[in-house]
Amino acid sequence: QVQLVESGGGLVQAGGSLRLSCAASGCIFSVAIMGWYRQASGKQREVVASMFGGDRTTYADSVKGRFTISRDNTKNTVYLQMNSLKPEDTAVYYCHCGGYWGQGTQVTVSS
Repeated sequence: QVQLVESGGGLVQAGGSLRLSCAASGCIFSVAIMGWYRQASGKQREVVASMFGGDRTTYADSVKGRFTISRDNTKNTVYLQMNSLKPEDTAVYYCHCGGYWGQGTQVTVSS
């Protein structure tokens, strides 16, 4: 059974940084396609960053140059480093791996 547990969310001022973590069991990040998604209030869930085929990465245009996805295979943990945060980045952030979702972690960016 796959279990994904996100952490690292919180309240930060615009321009600040946060690092989200997603610890996985049952889904091996080194071989699976995984990603970070977010869902703002009243909006659809959208992909933020993905990692697949080894270390290939893709990013939503809105976060390119500000967010970085990475992983630690020894810990089976994936990270999302978020810099230069903007109020429009406010959302619940979800980790996804192999068709499974974590419970989400709230990120709130104040102006």
